[in-house]
Amino acid sequence: MLQLRAPTPKAWVETVLADFPAFLQDHAACERKASATAMAFVVRYPDRSALLDPMIALAREELEHFHQVVRLLQARDIPLTPDRKDAYVGSLLRHVRGGRDPRLLDRLLVAGVVEARGCERFGLVAEHHPDPEMAAFYRDITRSEARHQGLFVRLARGYFEQAEITTRLGELLDAEAEIMLGLPLHPMLH
Repeated sequence: MLQLRAPTPKAWVETVLADFPAFLQDHAACERKASATAMAFVVRYPDRSALLDPMIALAREELEHFHQVVRLLQARDIPLTPDRKDAYVGSLLRHVRGGRDPRLLDRLLVAGVVEARGCERFGLVAEHHPDPEMAAFYRDITRSEARHQGLFVRLARGYFEQAEITTRLGELLDAEAEIMLGLPLHPMLH
């Protein structure tokens, strides 16, 4: 498990629970984008064979999560909304370096960091949601996010030295904390 540098402010979960329909809409978008991100690794790095099967499996799992959240939306007569730009992810991606190998390392580590923050936040929703069924759903999602953050770091170890991973991961975790704490609170995952 990645050690985030700063916890999510307590007011975040209050913001989410105050407008849970908007959070569900954003959650659906995040799952769809996570599936697309996994497939982007396959398309961009077809020569990195150790990435292919795990990323295809991840894309399928994230797409299944998307479908589950869409069903939750439909059961509550909440419309699916078009994707919006994610200021959090966009800010993190600005820290990705150029060059084939540095970019691969950074993209893997950024994906792991995003999953780590998602894990923490889904866990908060599971812990605080008053509906037991919704809390159980988010406990399951939290477990998935925990697996995913580890997957990205393990894949990085297949191509990069541990010292390089540790140094770069520390830099990205520092940047992530600053980004997360600098964003206004919205009923969104990030």
